[in-house]
Amino acid sequence: MTDSEATRASNLTLEEKAALTSGADFWTTKSVERAGIPSLMLTDGPHGLRKQAGGSDHLGLAGSVPATCFPPAVGLSASFDPELAERVGAALGVESAIEDVAVILGPGINIKRSPLCGRNFEYMSEDPIVSGVMGTGLVRGIQSQGVGASLKHFAANNQETDRLRVSSDVDPRALREIYLRGFERVVKDAQPWTVMCSYNRINGAYASEDPWLLSQVLRDEWGFEGIVVSDWGAVNDRVAGIVAGMDLEMPGSSGRTDAQIVDAVEQGSLDEAALDVVVDRILELARKAEARPTASAPLDVEAHHALAREAAGRGIVLLKNMAPVDGREESTPLLPLRTDGRLAVIGEFARTPRYQGAGSSQINPTRVDTALDAIRDAAEGEVTFAAGFTIDEDEPMTADAEKLRDEAVAAASAADTVVLFLGVPAHIESEGFDRTDIDLPRAQLELLDAVLAANPRMVVVLSNGGVVALPFAGKVPAIVEAWLLGQAGGSATADVLFGAVNPSGRLAETIPLRLEDTPAWGNFPGEHGHVRYGEGLLVGYRWYDARHLPVAYPFGHGLSYTTFSYGDATAEVDADGDVVVTVAVTNTGEIAGREVVQVYTSLDGSSVQRPPRELKGFRSVAIEPSETVTVQIPLRRSELAYWDVRVDRWVVEGGEYLIEVGASSRDLRTRTSVQLDGDEVDLPVSMNSSFDELLANPVVGADLRAAIEAKYGDADGGLLKMLGNFPVGRLDGFPLPRDEMIQFVERAQRG
Repeated sequence: MTDSEATRASNLTLEEKAALTSGADFWTTKSVERAGIPSLMLTDGPHGLRKQAGGSDHLGLAGSVPATCFPPAVGLSASFDPELAERVGAALGVESAIEDVAVILGPGINIKRSPLCGRNFEYMSEDPIVSGVMGTGLVRGIQSQGVGASLKHFAANNQETDRLRVSSDVDPRALREIYLRGFERVVKDAQPWTVMCSYNRINGAYASEDPWLLSQVLRDEWGFEGIVVSDWGAVNDRVAGIVAGMDLEMPGSSGRTDAQIVDAVEQGSLDEAALDVVVDRILELARKAEARPTASAPLDVEAHHALAREAAGRGIVLLKNMAPVDGREESTPLLPLRTDGRLAVIGEFARTPRYQGAGSSQINPTRVDTALDAIRDAAEGEVTFAAGFTIDEDEPMTADAEKLRDEAVAAASAADTVVLFLGVPAHIESEGFDRTDIDLPRAQLELLDAVLAANPRMVVVLSNGGVVALPFAGKVPAIVEAWLLGQAGGSATADVLFGAVNPSGRLAETIPLRLEDTPAWGNFPGEHGHVRYGEGLLVGYRWYDARHLPVAYPFGHGLSYTTFSYGDATAEVDADGDVVVTVAVTNTGEIAGREVVQVYTSLDGSSVQRPPRELKGFRSVAIEPSETVTVQIPLRRSELAYWDVRVDRWVVEGGEYLIEVGASSRDLRTRTSVQLDGDEVDLPVSMNSSFDELLANPVVGADLRAAIEAKYGDADGGLLKMLGNFPVGRLDGFPLPRDEMIQFVERAQRG
């Protein structure tokens, strides 16, 4: 396809233009042969290529070609390493190019508003900075191979319940600062070829036909240059979508919506110029896709499996690591395991791994490593196995279940150490429905108690796409959060258990003590077509910190087999107005490791609601034993801003910002501060402005204060405080004559 007049919208017939705005079938776009416009293939991701062979569907029911199943976002995001994400993205791009796929659908960066969301395994974090930074890495990697990424799901798609119709009712500050901020980062930093609009409505408007979302915010404010593609089946009104800036409807509608577009143009209800804009963007996507070099080399299956194993190991989070001695927890860690000890591996997940989520991202892996096989390969001593439970079982004790439990207890009793694999079965969390609780199945918890009584030297390894409650955290000595780790997750788990890999994963979402403590409790999943985001800004750790709630494990937490110390942090403002935080970090242990250095900010005395602290930057750093590394972390001035609803724009509030640096949101090792100049905010002034607002006005504020104090004495004694919220035009003659107040207002309006 060439960039010629023949391949511009203005040289196509109306019918051809309309046809290009929807798919030919489930995964491909329509071609226009006479104009040399090719058909393009879009295929599911985002943690592996899901190119279906034969029958097509969007829920992972039909088979797909073999591809590398990398760790889903829940595992990859725990690495806190965008460079690793970029390498995984490049591998996804390579596999897509080999299969002649133009766009792979991912990454997904929706905020984990509630741990109940059935699709949380496919999303990055409860924090928009983590989501944006990690999403940027994936997009850059994918597109480095000449394949387009599709950033999804735009926007406020935070549940599966009634997901095609529900209205996410969220106030402007929370929408901008929490739910859109990650998308903004990826769009500005990586320019994904496509953005996928979500199914849901946002404050009543369908995302697929919302000009504010798709044109004003995405294109005009953020400078997005690509196309907007619908989620599969997300189109409500195709003609309204054209006007709003929704370019490509997927999948095809067998010509039904094409005819609607043609009819709307002919009837005059749709300006053909608006259709031309959409078509030209689709043609530009086709030009990008056609420019990709032909992929000639076959897939290097082993190299990609090795990368999947590395990424999985980097996503594992060591939550707890204490060895029991005579019934007491000692400072000596239980992990890493000795290779020559007698091990009892218990739990069906060790033999039958749950390594990916269910639904549209379900990959046909090139191979699958099991933890049981990997442990046996790494161990020199005896390894026994007992299933302990069946994955789908959560019923009262049956004879078969009792037999499995007895076998597990016997194996534990004869071992030096137990490695117990627990997890969430696939039928409990998936695309298409939400979870109803955050509990592990009862049968598994009962097994844990029985095995722990037989052998207190226990390591619990978790397999789950969303966080789970950990009522046993105070009883077991070691807990490994192993998420869903892709096809190499079994080997990666053994790598961490035996110390071949030093764990460096960190929690990208808080693990609560109870579901009732979570921010969206009582406001999830809504009712009668609406879900109210009543927690506002206080999502994730912001909520727990603001409410002083205890948690099982805080955001950012993760242990290592070594230790790190922090020097004194410093912060300075650079020439661009960004803040650069510098801190020296020393590996004080005896083995190499990685520390994820996290930077949180807060502003005491802010004029608007703020959480106690917010993550604004982070960096994963490899450090050798006894080595000290000077770590610099930039904090963007734009991401220190809040959304000012009075003027509908980002505003950096002036003041002294506290900078806290540490290993989690509740493990802060050093602090400093930096003074930032604020942005000027020119509020419209009228007789309905409050005294506080007029007193803060740079033109008349000082004179107004002087006039009031001249008449009533020291106004700081309480008069101005009492008047503060009162509109200046409501009290004729008090505290000043009305004509005087009018003069102050008019002076302020003139500036």
